[in-house]
Amino acid sequence: MKKFFKEFKEFISRGNILDMAVGVIIGGAFSAIVGAFTNGIIMPLVNLALSGSGDGLSNAFTFLKKAYVIEEGVLTDKIDLANSIYIDWGAFITAVLNFLIIAMTLFIIIKVAMASNKAFAKAREAEAKNKAAKANRREMKAAGVNVKDKEAVKKYQEEKAAKEAEEKAKADAEAAKKAEEERKANPTQEDLLKEIRDLLKKQAK
Repeated sequence: MKKFFKEFKEFISRGNILDMAVGVIIGGAFSAIVGAFTNGIIMPLVNLALSGSGDGLSNAFTFLKKAYVIEEGVLTDKIDLANSIYIDWGAFITAVLNFLIIAMTLFIIIKVAMASNKAFAKAREAEAKNKAAKANRREMKAAGVNVKDKEAVKKYQEEKAAKEAEEKAKADAEAAKKAEEERKANPTQEDLLKEIRDLLKKQAK
């Protein structure tokens, strides 16, 4: 039982499970908002435009077999939809319009969100570049370089780049040396086979 609860805790603590749960909750709330917008605002306007009375699509039927309402034993000319057989074009068109409106709404929201993210990323990049430039100017001033002298600034930047490249090459060489030492201290099966092969070649000579 203890192991079961431990595994369950690990399962619900996974990042993707929590992200999925948040996505489902937000998606449900967003679906309700879009549905209310479609059914409460867009569809009444569409119905009004089609019929002028506000119930255009709700009466878009093609009757295959009509049944009439009987009131007090007398057959009337009122159609009994519950017992009639008909094609409900209105419900189909409404569903199609709902889909198109929801798809368009999602498309617009995603476009706006992507544009906002792009603008935010550009702003952050510009801010980072500005901070780097300010830090570089402070560094040059601390080194006694006149930031208004273009030649002095260029020379300083070239020397700095050369120094950084040299340090990087030195660090890479040290890392390679360390990796080689570790490989020699802990040879792999392939290394051992190569060493045996070389020994056999020497003995053969």
